[in-house]
Amino acid sequence: MSPLVQELVAVTVKCVVVFATLLTLFSVMTFIERRVLAFMQFRLGPNRTGPFGILQPAADGIKLFFKEELMPADADKWLFFGAPAVAIAAAFLSVAVVPYGPPFTLFGRVWQLQIADLNVGILYIFAITSLGVYGLVLAGWSANNKYALLGGLRSSAQMFSYELSLGLSWVGLIMATGSFRINDLVDHQQGFFHHWNLFRHPIAFLVYFIAATAEVSRIPFDLPEGESELVAGFHTEYSSMKFALIQMAEYVNLISVAVLATHLFLGGWHSGIPGLPSVGLLGFVWFSLKVAVLLFVFIWLRGTLPRFRYDQLMDFGWKVLIPVVTLNVLLTAGLLLAGWSL
Repeated sequence: MSPLVQELVAVTVKCVVVFATLLTLFSVMTFIERRVLAFMQFRLGPNRTGPFGILQPAADGIKLFFKEELMPADADKWLFFGAPAVAIAAAFLSVAVVPYGPPFTLFGRVWQLQIADLNVGILYIFAITSLGVYGLVLAGWSANNKYALLGGLRSSAQMFSYELSLGLSWVGLIMATGSFRINDLVDHQQGFFHHWNLFRHPIAFLVYFIAATAEVSRIPFDLPEGESELVAGFHTEYSSMKFALIQMAEYVNLISVAVLATHLFLGGWHSGIPGLPSVGLLGFVWFSLKVAVLLFVFIWLRGTLPRFRYDQLMDFGWKVLIPVVTLNVLLTAGLLLAGWSL
């Protein structure tokens, strides 16, 4: 087998494994989130379908698959059908450059669950995730529903506001590492856990976490889907599998945000304790534990915090986060010029 064919087979295998893993995690996350929220709110979650309710995601999928497809009479047909496709495509394209564990050796070949290891991986993620808002705006506009339109406009304004803070939170890390490559950012955090960017750049981590929560429209930033004032926001008129695609894109983005936070701020697959190995299976264990903790925090916030008012949402993004993260970038640059090792 020629080297080119071997490389094509390897990339195909990695694509299948990554996408299958994300689809599985999407189903598992819907179940875990409902059970954890039920526990926090002293009520029962899904517990009828299968042992402990573990088959509930499968039942939901079957229900959505066979549910009637509805479309408003005055909707723009092509955009109405295309919006969910744009949302899910942007969500899956963004994971192409993210590593999902450490390198490992199998069949005499070094593998890593990463579809493409780009030297400008961070810039690629920022560019692709910016396209995701088009799916939400088109979903709101094409339905010819005023509540859906307001949800789409809220989503575009919110993402534009908080993407600036999100991108600026990465600048200090990139300056300290000297690379846009995600694997370089992970390797820069080897050693004791105090080498993690969480402790080197705590302000950047705080801004990233807040801005990422707004980017994936999670409580307290779920204004585009505000049930109390917009019925369900941009996806009010969607049903069946088109609604499922929109929800899938939201959860894939949530998982990607947690994975990216693990790599950028929590040392990736490194244990943070010298002597504890971080290669092979153990590297996957450390990586998975960190991602699981972050996903639990997102669920915890949903079960704890109230929703912001829209004016509070915009004020906080423009008047608080952007000035804070800009000062953090200037401080980081000053420390690096002064010879500090970050």
